[in-house]
Amino acid sequence: MLLFRYSGVPVVLAHSWWLGSLAVVVFYAPLVGTLLPSAGVATSILLAAAFAVLLGASVLAHELGHCVVALRLGLPVRRLRLFLLGGLSEIARTPRRPAHEWVVAAAGPAVSILLAAACGLGLLVMPAEGAVWLLVLECAFANTAVAVFNLLPGLPLDGGRMLRAGVWALTGRRGAGTRAAVVGGWVVAGLLVGWALWGLAQGSQDRWLRLGVCLLTAWFVVAGASGELAAEQRRSWPAELELADLVRPILQLPAESPVADALAAAAGRGVVLVRADGVAAGLLDETAARRLAERSPFSPAEQAAEPIRPESVLLASEPGEDIAERVLETAAWQFVVVDDEGRPCGVLRREDLRAVLHSRAE
Repeated sequence: MLLFRYSGVPVVLAHSWWLGSLAVVVFYAPLVGTLLPSAGVATSILLAAAFAVLLGASVLAHELGHCVVALRLGLPVRRLRLFLLGGLSEIARTPRRPAHEWVVAAAGPAVSILLAAACGLGLLVMPAEGAVWLLVLECAFANTAVAVFNLLPGLPLDGGRMLRAGVWALTGRRGAGTRAAVVGGWVVAGLLVGWALWGLAQGSQDRWLRLGVCLLTAWFVVAGASGELAAEQRRSWPAELELADLVRPILQLPAESPVADALAAAAGRGVVLVRADGVAAGLLDETAARRLAERSPFSPAEQAAEPIRPESVLLASEPGEDIAERVLETAAWQFVVVDDEGRPCGVLRREDLRAVLHSRAE
């Protein structure tokens, strides 16, 4: 469900959020009676529902912190999503510098800490009684919990991203930072399971709730850490691999060339179609060209051209990991490779890069 948009970024509420909120109401309502003895059943349920909403608002503020900083640094954000286990800002591009990763990761907990501090100050100046006091207390607790949990040093938590940025800055290798933060995630998951089992062994009153929450959260952490490790392996550029080994030769043809002739001339090369005024019309899309050639072999090849956009132009001197990331994340299947003076020197196809990276990862 779309809640609103921030700077064009959709903020979405997943259906699972309602399930998590219902669980909060069910388990928290009895606690309200302990904290506020004068509250009846209806009041306890209303205050528990208010806590669920405050928890959701705290997570939203936390994720907006990530979103705002990412957008300020020029990192596109696909969407911001609230779901059962919290929230997620889906940043479309990996930060190029460890400092950027650290700042984006730290922004969320910083917002949560500021909100918790504001609520804490409010608690100091109001009497410790009544529904309003309890709501402020709930808000302070919610933001403190969100900040502390997210600062744990393991992926996919913010603390794990900050740890990755630190190792990345020290070693100069993002992959090393990812591996360190993945191990941190496994440790965090292990500690969560251990705490849940300790509660069972001690016969704690909340042992079954603790067990369910910890197991679910540990699964989320392990799955997220594994996903981060797999993504890092996909974007890792083997040290012995040269871009020139993947780039196909480039051929320039007039844009008005018959599409059948352009296909025949391609012969595995990348084809740049150039108009009479010298402006590139685009790269020949061989799949579209074959379909067009079957219907009308003498149609201008320009009708089967894929536009050359800024994001589909690669600099031959770029680091391999940056090239891999851009190719795998950009909605294009072939890319023009240019030298430092802007002259085309070849075409890189996404399928070629994927095949090589997949074979090296096995």
